[in-house]
Amino acid sequence: MNVRRSGILLHITSLPSAHGIGDLGSAAYRFADFLMETGQSFWQILPVNPTSPEYGNSPYNSHSAFAGNPLMISLEFLAREGLLLPADLEAAPPFLAHEADYPAVIKFKFEALHRAYENHKRALDRDYEFQKFCRENAFWLEDYALFIALREYFNDRLWGDWPWEIKTRQSAVLDDSREKLHERILKEKFIQQLFFKQWAGLKNYCSQNNLHLIGDIPIYVNYDSADVWANPDLFKLNEQLKPMLVSGVPPDFFSATGQLWGSPVYQWETLKRTRYAWWLQRFDQNFKLCDLVRLDHFRGFIAYWEIPAHESTAMNGRWVEAPVMDFLTTLVKHYPYLPIIAEDLGVITPEVREIMQRFDFPGMKLLLCGFKSDLATDPNLPHHFPKHCVVYTGTHDNNTALGWFRKEATEEDRRRLFQYLGREVSAREVHWDLIRLAMMSPANIVIIPMQDLLGLNEEARMNLPATVQGNWKWRCIHEQLTPAIKARLVEMTRIYGRS
Repeated sequence: MNVRRSGILLHITSLPSAHGIGDLGSAAYRFADFLMETGQSFWQILPVNPTSPEYGNSPYNSHSAFAGNPLMISLEFLAREGLLLPADLEAAPPFLAHEADYPAVIKFKFEALHRAYENHKRALDRDYEFQKFCRENAFWLEDYALFIALREYFNDRLWGDWPWEIKTRQSAVLDDSREKLHERILKEKFIQQLFFKQWAGLKNYCSQNNLHLIGDIPIYVNYDSADVWANPDLFKLNEQLKPMLVSGVPPDFFSATGQLWGSPVYQWETLKRTRYAWWLQRFDQNFKLCDLVRLDHFRGFIAYWEIPAHESTAMNGRWVEAPVMDFLTTLVKHYPYLPIIAEDLGVITPEVREIMQRFDFPGMKLLLCGFKSDLATDPNLPHHFPKHCVVYTGTHDNNTALGWFRKEATEEDRRRLFQYLGREVSAREVHWDLIRLAMMSPANIVIIPMQDLLGLNEEARMNLPATVQGNWKWRCIHEQLTPAIKARLVEMTRIYGRS
């Protein structure tokens, strides 16, 4: 992270594919080739954990902090291995190319994965790679597979509403459940092995070509997850094992009532007594998947905003300090090199800055947050950026650069942008000018969202915070990556010393 480099932010689900959603198949390898051919060093993604319609298909709201998303499994590659027949793929419905139709995708892909399991299940007892995968991942896989099987058995009810004996994980009842649901548990383990096998193939391909993957670790986990069910003592739950205190952020400039995320907050004293074993396992898992990770809501590791679970807004919460020095010191002892990017957006205190500096974590800078005040003093403009940071035009939570310019920037914002550039620019070119500002900045790392590279408008936005439906759908179409875009990216990467 101490050399001038650049890359692209594109989530796996946004890749082109024939089966309704981006996956780990041939398009992922083609995109890796595109990055290498244009001199890029990084491919940044969002969390790859399972998503579900109940939580808006958000990668930040998963049933597991360890499992992989089955929707990312390439059916094309399964057919190559003989786990599916060509006829299985020919039965695919006509999917939209530019966005993920989650209901149709979920139905088709899970039916196909079930067929792959049926085609191979009799060989699983003799499948050395499968047995090895189950052994090496037993620390999370056993609980996760059982959790998914039980969740289906109880018609998708929250685990906090399951029978007391199962909710409290009484061993005899869990043993009975494992026996009764053996087939469903085995299938879930098989599906997870497919994901991690395909991921390992893509990761190895990138590593061999000096392309580094940047992952993303959400700070909190969903209450409706195997993690909370299997480790209730690590979270602030009441006697009925329901959330007692939940996560969020207080009222600020962006929201008069704050943001109520609703995930249970951690029992940091319990985590401390275990020497943060669960967090170490989580980092281990993510560092196997990626070379660097963005640590979401870094502010919450220093002090977090906890809200009584019965509240309907985030207003009536309080700040609680976390044992950040002990936690991060433990991580540093475990990982001599800790490749973390701290997500430090929003209102950040001096304590957060001090911790980031002490542990040498680079923060994030967003150009779309600039041009709102005096140009000379605006901290979100390139002339104030340090070398040790990661610059983005925007993130998955922002509008696209063109969408911002057209729909969100005020006349004053645009006037300041033109002043900063030294000339007026059109909507057709504004994304390239913002990319140029990022590329020429002092920052060692620059990451450009794919939507901004393509100059797409607000319809290509990935997520609108505080909304549940309609997000995480956008997909890139292969034809959008034209030779002209490729040539311009190559030139800009070379000019500003990032090849």
